[in-house]
Amino acid sequence: MGFLVSFSFFFLAMVINQSTVVGQTTAESVIEFPKNDIRDIREVITRNTTLSSQMAVKNDILVISLSRKNAVVWYDPPQIENNHTVIKNISYNNGVTEFNENWTAL
Repeated sequence: MGFLVSFSFFFLAMVINQSTVVGQTTAESVIEFPKNDIRDIREVITRNTTLSSQMAVKNDILVISLSRKNAVVWYDPPQIENNHTVIKNISYNNGVTEFNENWTAL
């Protein structure tokens, strides 16, 4: 009888331990998604689509995102297609989160 009781306690302890770990990692992954960082970088990129020195802006965004956010940000130069400004790839990667987006302005 003692063996069954001790085995039951051991089994319950294992189940409780695993449920705590799963809940913790799920909550951490939601917290780690850098939604505001992505919005800020996208705003800077889209606001500067009309500047003449696109390579200088692109390099500045790359350097600032690496130094301040520890993230690699890269985007294709804006193009005009059918009277729309199009950026075909905005890429954000901070080692935990990878985010890719296409952007079109009317």
